[in-house]
Amino acid sequence: MLHPLSIAFRTTAFVVVVCAILLAIDGWNSWQSRSDQLEQMRVATSNLARAMSQQADDAIKKADTVLVGVVERVEHDGTDPEDVARFRKVLAMRVAELPQLDGVHIYDKNGDWVANSRRTAPENLNNADREYFVFHRTHEYRGPHIGIPVKSRTTGRLLLPVSRRINHADGSFAGVALATIHVGFFSKFYDSLDIGKAGAVALVHENGTMMTRRPYSSDAVGRDMRETELFRTYTTQGPVGIAYIKSVQDGVTRLNSFQRLDNYPLFVVAALSKDEILANWWRETLWHSGGVFLLTLIIGFIGWRLVRQFQLQIRTEAELRQARDALETLNKTLNALAMEDGLTGLANRRQFDVALDNEFSRAARNASTLALIMMDVDCFKQYNDIYGHAAGDECLQTIGRTVAKIAGHRPGDLAARYGGEELAVLLPNTDVAGAAVLAERIRSAVRDLNIEHAGTTDGFVTLSAGVDALSPSAKKEQPKELIQAADKALYAAKAGGRNRVCSAISPAAA
Repeated sequence: MLHPLSIAFRTTAFVVVVCAILLAIDGWNSWQSRSDQLEQMRVATSNLARAMSQQADDAIKKADTVLVGVVERVEHDGTDPEDVARFRKVLAMRVAELPQLDGVHIYDKNGDWVANSRRTAPENLNNADREYFVFHRTHEYRGPHIGIPVKSRTTGRLLLPVSRRINHADGSFAGVALATIHVGFFSKFYDSLDIGKAGAVALVHENGTMMTRRPYSSDAVGRDMRETELFRTYTTQGPVGIAYIKSVQDGVTRLNSFQRLDNYPLFVVAALSKDEILANWWRETLWHSGGVFLLTLIIGFIGWRLVRQFQLQIRTEAELRQARDALETLNKTLNALAMEDGLTGLANRRQFDVALDNEFSRAARNASTLALIMMDVDCFKQYNDIYGHAAGDECLQTIGRTVAKIAGHRPGDLAARYGGEELAVLLPNTDVAGAAVLAERIRSAVRDLNIEHAGTTDGFVTLSAGVDALSPSAKKEQPKELIQAADKALYAAKAGGRNRVCSAISPAAA
């Protein structure tokens, strides 16, 4: 006959193995489903990037084709008044045929308008300062040049310039033929794409200039993208690539597919929000995993009940009493430890949170003031790096004893370790001025400990403190507002040079 303990062990092992297998299978299936979903979206964004690349390449190619004809006419026929009149008709016809074009223009070697596609020619306008004009004047390159976006001096629209150099018969610079494409032409196409609420698409120049983007912003057009992770990834991976990138524009992590245009120094980016990609997967996984988890709980509960019955059969009354007494002792010890920081001996974060809620409620009922001092040891990470963590612990212990000695003399006052090297003192019935005085005493006492710290300006361990107080009224302020206010003052003290106290009435005191 099997021993009762052996039966309990085998039952427990069986239940654990069954539950583990169920959870493992569900986890593997869920992860595989996630991988499939991401792979499908990688294919989708790659296809979208190719479509965008083709659209942009075609739009620019048509504009460039117009320029090729314009350059050939100008270099062959010249720019006599009769030729200019004929040019205007031809250019107007070309613009009417191509919806992406804002206009086609011809400039002489000085940057003055010779002819354009508009009915009324602008007067006394010179574009010699434009980037595309300077490029052609200083380069003998006869191919198309894609310039940075410009704002039209006549219409105010944002335009993408495509230009070619015009030469004299001897090869010297004679001017520029320019076709301008509406930035809105690309925006209209991008708005027609289904990329979700948080998706994004963009057209970027290889020199790092943002040409246009969806979500559209006029401030984004012309922005320098060279220091962004997106541009660095493009330059690293080459003309075609895919990567997860957190956008500098709005902070959203997206699956980015990018592709260079076949004929021009531009690349497009199609990006879908990772959260939106996985939204359906999350919903399905939560429902499915919830069912599996519930089944696991049922199996675990039944197994636990069986094991429990076996255990009850082999326990004696004396063992129960002994367990009860041990449990009571352990609970008392744990309760004491749960409310005290083991390193500094101050109240811990849990006790601080409980005391803050209680004192905040009391202050609201009694219409009294509750003050808070938030303190942080200056350059403590450097202290640990220089002297070691053991010395850092000893330093915190010394500071904790100093804070406890100065603060907490009144009932309700509480000195606590808020976290890491950050300490807090809660002061009921105290205003900002009184709390600031106490904070200054603590700051001064810590400095007077003369604990060596080679990583600070004056060579000794110091602390910074932020002080604030509230007179809470029912159902308005929240305890976290007092913490945020004191923390803000602490940041001000840090920013002001450290080793100082900042409060609402005293912005910075050293």
